[in-house]
Amino acid sequence: MSSETPGLFPLPESGWIIAYCDGGSRGNPGPAGYGVYIQDSEGRVLAELSHYLGRRTNNFAEYSGLLAALEFAAANSHPRLRVISDSELMVKQMKGQYRVNNPGLRPLYEQARRLASDMEHFEIRHVLREKNRHADRLANLAMDRGEAGNRK
Repeated sequence: MSSETPGLFPLPESGWIIAYCDGGSRGNPGPAGYGVYIQDSEGRVLAELSHYLGRRTNNFAEYSGLLAALEFAAANSHPRLRVISDSELMVKQMKGQYRVNNPGLRPLYEQARRLASDMEHFEIRHVLREKNRHADRLANLAMDRGEAGNRK
């Protein structure tokens, strides 16, 4: 496995894709963006998604990254998705361990649950931030692009 591959977890069995997701905001709320780094079961990069979200909260950005991964999987006929995220809150909410109390996050959570339930198999796991460096880089690129655009 190359040093460019996150390699945190063993690669999933054939037919799975793995999406490393991250979202962030500079200020909370503040300029926000997400990044998603997606691999196939052989470790090949399938996509690097990155999007500026405007002025949003960190948790909004985290859910936006998750939704981007789920939408990518659905649009590209990948029925098995493993999501890796450094957002303990989002992971525990998606697993049903925490309630979603924030009314601004509720629609994103519900949309993510619907998309996940449409998949043949869906898993979500929490990692520490330093184990999610590719997605973090992409989220920061999105925020950089947004902030640069606002300075013009």
